[in-house]
Amino acid sequence: MSAAPRRLIVWRHGETSYNAAGKWQGQFDAPLSDRGRTQAVAAAKALAAYDVSRIVASDLSRAADTARALADETGLTVGFDPRFREINVGNWAGLTTPEIRETQRELLDRINAGEDLRRGETGETVGEVAERVLAGARDLVEDLEPGETATIATHGFAARTLCAALSDIPQQVAFHAFHGMSNCHWALLIERASGWQIAGWNVQQPAHVMAGAISR
Repeated sequence: MSAAPRRLIVWRHGETSYNAAGKWQGQFDAPLSDRGRTQAVAAAKALAAYDVSRIVASDLSRAADTARALADETGLTVGFDPRFREINVGNWAGLTTPEIRETQRELLDRINAGEDLRRGETGETVGEVAERVLAGARDLVEDLEPGETATIATHGFAARTLCAALSDIPQQVAFHAFHGMSNCHWALLIERASGWQIAGWNVQQPAHVMAGAISR
């Protein structure tokens, strides 16, 4: 009988005041809002049903505190890895998309058209984010035993980039095809012989609801 597959849960942090206001955050360290903390506690109860054995988080406080809610629920310890931080958006941090369009419309339009340019002129490209989050995930998976499940508490853009990189989906395809991950929702990835597969996207359900995807 083949060994049980390893699993990754890629979890977006709870709401911040920047999220609620529609502002770009990037690597600005915006804390969870009261609603975000409530979301994290509720999501942690659902995630605990996946029998998580490892928790790793971005060191930005909104992801770190989200991860701590799962640690409180499971008794596990959180490890922190700055490679799981959100994309650096340069001078766009703190701005809304309409505000960015007022001064940098051409840059935003070129990015939306598919060019992998630095966000906010001095930030990161998608390729740079993919390289660091994938390296972080590979280091994490290297220590997982067959059948184990690890949770990565991260950010919306970083989560989509990581899931695409792990499953060999071109980043531009993922950018257009994947609905943005909601606060405190997650993706479930399962390792198969052919590589990592996305078994669930933008999930907010306990493990028994996803049982078919986990055991198939």
